[in-house]
Amino acid sequence: MVQFHWRLPTHGDRADVALPNDTRGDWTALAPGHQAPGVLDPSPYHEHLLEIARAAEIAGFDGALIPSFPHTDDPWVIASAIARYTKTFRFMVAFQPPWINPVYAAKAAASLQRLSGGRLLFNIITGGGGPAQLWWGDRIAHDDRYRRTTEFLDVFEGVWNGGPFSYEGKFYNVHDAGLPAPLAGQVRPELYFAGSSDAALAAQARHADFNLTHMEPLEKLKVKFGRVQELASKDGRDVKPAIRLNVLARRTEEEAWAEVRRGWANNDWDAYEKRTAGGRRGDAVGSPVPEHLRPSRDKDPKDLQIDGFFSGLQVLGANGTPLGIVGSYETAAERIDTLINLGVGGLILAGVPHLEEALRVGEEVLPLVRGRRSPLSIAAE
Repeated sequence: MVQFHWRLPTHGDRADVALPNDTRGDWTALAPGHQAPGVLDPSPYHEHLLEIARAAEIAGFDGALIPSFPHTDDPWVIASAIARYTKTFRFMVAFQPPWINPVYAAKAAASLQRLSGGRLLFNIITGGGGPAQLWWGDRIAHDDRYRRTTEFLDVFEGVWNGGPFSYEGKFYNVHDAGLPAPLAGQVRPELYFAGSSDAALAAQARHADFNLTHMEPLEKLKVKFGRVQELASKDGRDVKPAIRLNVLARRTEEEAWAEVRRGWANNDWDAYEKRTAGGRRGDAVGSPVPEHLRPSRDKDPKDLQIDGFFSGLQVLGANGTPLGIVGSYETAAERIDTLINLGVGGLILAGVPHLEEALRVGEEVLPLVRGRRSPLSIAAE
């Protein structure tokens, strides 16, 4: 069964794809047109995140990714808040292993599993190096970061599966660690593990339940998925592919592309070019968007497509992933089915604004995805 997750914008959000900046949340300076600030409640944006989670739950999503960057709230805190006000919704906490001791991570995760009835997932991030990594005070080299992640998960799972557990590695040393009752015996959170380098894929093969990647050209995805599965099968494991991508879907193709062009016309291109001028500054390994597919003010949006996926949604407020879906509800469902037919077992979708688009994608697109539906319903058509 394919998992469908949404995304909670812990860094703020735009109320419309045609706005050049975030207007929801207090991560940018308050201005006319922004979400109203709280008077008695000092954290109205947290309530907004909860509303997005509720909308996604109602619309049929299994859960949502809660990202973590220097400019976001802490996902563990947001997950704890959401857990008390949702019923089936799962929350995928994103974090890097150096932020927290693995024994303490196991204890905190088991507590959250107990609180929520087993609805926690992890998005394990090893970090992309460069200035963003130094912000956290982390100077470890690329391959050693993945070795550290592997050791972290070795300890986490050793403690989770019962104590006493001892471990001696390069980065972690523990002695007779374990979880106390009633934390012991909780369902282990499923692991969505991001990374594309050889070191990353080896670590994923050892521990991941899902190999998470941003959307890339289909042939590159096939190669990456095959490499992870080949490595995992050597240990008798099965790692499912998972993809993050953004969606802009409307009733017709014309309406969807009209939204794109509206955002294109209102984008602050000077600010966009300044943000993207430096390119990648870390040591992460991935598949950068080819030059001819990179957005610019002088390019027609419809020219920025490969394999039917659009490379310009970051201009419209999308975060993190270069390729996404633009088109009618039927087109969006067909693109998602294409990914499911490649073996994708988990999808993290997003749209701007996140609240309204959670309802739109859940109500209009997901019911059309054949890979989501039961064989009986398809046979009845």
